[in-house]
Amino acid sequence: LVFIDPMPSAQEIGALYTDAYAGATAGYFAKVPEKMRRARRRARALARHAPQSADDGHRRFLDVGCNGGFMVEAARELGFSATGLDPDPVSVEWARQHYPANHFVGGTIEDFDPGAQRFAAVYCSEVIEHAPEANRFVAAVAALMAPGATLYLTTPDIAHWRRPRDVTRWNAFAPPSHCLYFNPRNLTQLLAKHGLEVFRRRLSFKPGIKLLARRRA
Repeated sequence: LVFIDPMPSAQEIGALYTDAYAGATAGYFAKVPEKMRRARRRARALARHAPQSADDGHRRFLDVGCNGGFMVEAARELGFSATGLDPDPVSVEWARQHYPANHFVGGTIEDFDPGAQRFAAVYCSEVIEHAPEANRFVAAVAALMAPGATLYLTTPDIAHWRRPRDVTRWNAFAPPSHCLYFNPRNLTQLLAKHGLEVFRRRLSFKPGIKLLARRRA
């Protein structure tokens, strides 16, 4: 595990995620068709492994770090009751305007309280590397997952064979926004510590980890 020292303060983190995608309507959010195609592929892969429904009949989906809400909308199209969570107020507002059939919440997973609701499927893409307290982050994710629920998680891979030897030339090396850099082994160990068992790794040509993990009953 590689981490930055010192970690950013709560105030510094808050400043990083106020309009994190500055100018996004002309850039990041302008690529909606491509992002929706990828979101639909990933949502289908996640849905195949998620429990069918909760006791009340709802099959719930949560995107931790939802940015523009693309995965949330893709999950809704598959029949999920879908929620997106993001600390960036500009992203949350954009998602609410463009995908109003879904539920979007501003804030972090550590502070998120959905009451008694638990989720059958959780998506967390390129987010965990931003969390200065990895154990607290994963514990919060696991606590919101129903028994047998599935997590789809991606993050940069510090040990990947295509990662530049000079880490400062790697586009995923972005301190202080990125606090943590995992490899597959230590990320698997971290998830297991919180009751999440990795059952599938997806091939990643770029220096990243893509995995599916199941919450033990």
